[in-house]
Amino acid sequence: MKVPRIGYLSVSSLSDMADRIEAFRQGLRELGYVEGKNIVIEWRYAEGKVDRLPALAAELMRLKVDVIVSGGSSATRRAKEATSTIPIVMTQDSDPVGTGLVASLARPGGNITGLSTLSPEISGKRLELLKEIVPKLSRVAVFGTSTSPVNAQELKEVELAAGALGVKLQYLDVLSSKDVETGFRGAVKARADAVLMMISMSVTNFQRKEIAELAVKSRLPVVYDSRLSVEAGGLMNYGVNPTDLLRRAATYVDKILKGANPAELPVEQPTKFEFIINLKAAKQIGLAIPPNVLARADKVIR
Repeated sequence: MKVPRIGYLSVSSLSDMADRIEAFRQGLRELGYVEGKNIVIEWRYAEGKVDRLPALAAELMRLKVDVIVSGGSSATRRAKEATSTIPIVMTQDSDPVGTGLVASLARPGGNITGLSTLSPEISGKRLELLKEIVPKLSRVAVFGTSTSPVNAQELKEVELAAGALGVKLQYLDVLSSKDVETGFRGAVKARADAVLMMISMSVTNFQRKEIAELAVKSRLPVVYDSRLSVEAGGLMNYGVNPTDLLRRAATYVDKILKGANPAELPVEQPTKFEFIINLKAAKQIGLAIPPNVLARADKVIR
């Protein structure tokens, strides 16, 4: 009997992904798949270097994997460029319809299905949270990456929220890791009260710790879209639980291996969001988090 072979493609490094990988393995185990026993997984990590993804995707093609699991938008896009026939399960994409990966959430229509993160829609919620922890909030610097396919949509959602909250926005384009420091300088110069991060992590080469340190140096509260940024020293994030998404991805792999057509498997949207606050980071910038906000956090790093 042929043992199914899964290819896993990610722009991250293994150390960044350890808990997510464990969640994926756990999801597979719950469905009766044990790596090395009745399933083979080919792990390919680009270690934060997006330009390595096409070669890694080509490797998975040569290995004739039965399904590719992609750990993020850039990996999904490179996998799509590499094959239109091998099924691809995306573990997280903020706007798969808007970026043209699938025709619709209900009927993806091609070789890609999986999970979406609703990132643009919840960007406005992140601004609301900033307003709650900085009551006098009037100016917010928004760090974005204009080359990112979801940037315009995310910005639109933030602008809508800003209008409702009476907050002025200053958009700063971060196209490479060296633009982050310039961005913080620009935010301080423009007297921003806080920063909303929606930069593409592939652009900053995953320098989460350095970004958190710059935020402290600039004495600015920052809200992120990733829990990894908060675990690396950032102040707070609101977004999907990535380990939960990886566990759910296993169900797609199972369905596809049992003969389901990805074109007809609806893309799942998250129902659970998590709010994490890092009190150490708050203390470093002299910020007191209101008790009612702290009480709502799913996790508090002390």
